[in-house]
Amino acid sequence: MLLLFDIDGTLLLKATRAHAQAVVEAVRTVYHPEERPEVKIEAAGRTDLDIARQLALLGGVGPERFDAGRDDFRAAAVEAYARLCEDDLSAHVAPGVTAMLEALAARDGVRLAVLTGNLEPIAHLKLARAGLGGFFERGQGGFGSDHEDRTELPAIARARAGGYPREQTVIIGDTPRDIACARADGLRCIAVATGPFTAAQLADADVVLESAHELLDALWAQPGRAG
Repeated sequence: MLLLFDIDGTLLLKATRAHAQAVVEAVRTVYHPEERPEVKIEAAGRTDLDIARQLALLGGVGPERFDAGRDDFRAAAVEAYARLCEDDLSAHVAPGVTAMLEALAARDGVRLAVLTGNLEPIAHLKLARAGLGGFFERGQGGFGSDHEDRTELPAIARARAGGYPREQTVIIGDTPRDIACARADGLRCIAVATGPFTAAQLADADVVLESAHELLDALWAQPGRAG
């Protein structure tokens, strides 16, 4: 079973301030958009590039100019996050997550990876400083640096895992966009209502949980579960 975990709102709670600052700083540095302080972007479940594009477009930056600066944006965002990120994010690990990951890592037939809108270097630094990096193998998963459209990430993650079959892959996340990207690749999705969305707002998932404490039981009840 390949388990693809979202990070923000799923593995970590309220650990996005420095990340959000880094994205905004990188957009300003690379694109110099018009300042629109009244503009708010719903970031939950979006990729970093998607968020950056929305901020840039709302600031008067054209699509072609945005595309031309994407590599510079990625580099600037990674640099800014490394500078702004707290040294220790362990207090932001969601309740039950560490014990759950330990149990899964010890189980035969289970592979752990992340599927996140974070740029890959940001994701790895965030997990490392939260004490969770050891659970997730480098070179696996799907990231916001792989594609701007989150719905493209599950197929990328499955390919990196050696062409993992859809029926043995599960996405675990906390937003409707996690559910949508699972559906786009024909995957099952377990939603955890630990982020900004309620269980009712996540009802389109195959299973909706209140916390990570319930995840192990939910996984073994899933079709195609690991033995």
